[in-house]
Amino acid sequence: MKIYKIFMVPKPIDLRLSTSMQPMDMNWQIWEQPGVAAAFEYHKELKLKLSLETRNRGDVIIVHCQGRIVYRDEAAALSRVVGEVLQQARKLVLDLSGVSSMDSAGIGELALLQTWAQGKNASLKCAGPNPLVSTLLELTNLDSVLEVHPSVDAALASFREEQVCADC
Repeated sequence: MKIYKIFMVPKPIDLRLSTSMQPMDMNWQIWEQPGVAAAFEYHKELKLKLSLETRNRGDVIIVHCQGRIVYRDEAAALSRVVGEVLQQARKLVLDLSGVSSMDSAGIGELALLQTWAQGKNASLKCAGPNPLVSTLLELTNLDSVLEVHPSVDAALASFREEQVCADC
């Protein structure tokens, strides 16, 4: 086994990146370290940019999404809410009409939610995506995996049609 010392020797202090965020120009005002109150105010500003509201329509639960479905907290919040809904319901509509933006994490989250729904023998349908979200679903070919409807009413009607066909 050969050990390379280059990985074990730290760089000299003068070659390291600076860990302080003070400006190089001494004419600039230097801020003091934030206190507990300032940190608390900053934390309050880090609110989710996605609001989720659930409503029942008979045996179907609709999750209204308003804002953006993006990496980290927003995508995790959507998964948490849909996961809780799938514990109780077998029919779910994701109302995407209020979604203003979505990134690859949002796309991945939708694919994950579809997998969860299938694993629980539930039906997940998406409704009302704006042109941006529709384009993303098409480009990623996720529209072939998800059942996408132009509106919540159309998604609800498709559940009624499935019920009628099941009685045939």
